[in-house]
Amino acid sequence: MTSSNNNTNRHSVPEARAAMEQMKYEVANEIGVPLKQGYNGDLTSAQNGYVGGYMVKKMIEAQQRQMAGK
Repeated sequence: MTSSNNNTNRHSVPEARAAMEQMKYEVANEIGVPLKQGYNGDLTSAQNGYVGGYMVKKMIEAQQRQMAGK
């Protein structure tokens, strides 16, 4: 297997970085995941996955509303 320098944490729109961070903490709070600033190694992969998955769900819903003109 070859090594790759792809950084999957890179934002496509760097200006959105702060908004994405804020959304992450809001989503974690909404679904009851104790996400905190700094080290979060005590969280399970399932907890982290819920946060990411819910973020994607909310972003898709927002885009659909925008496309529908609402």
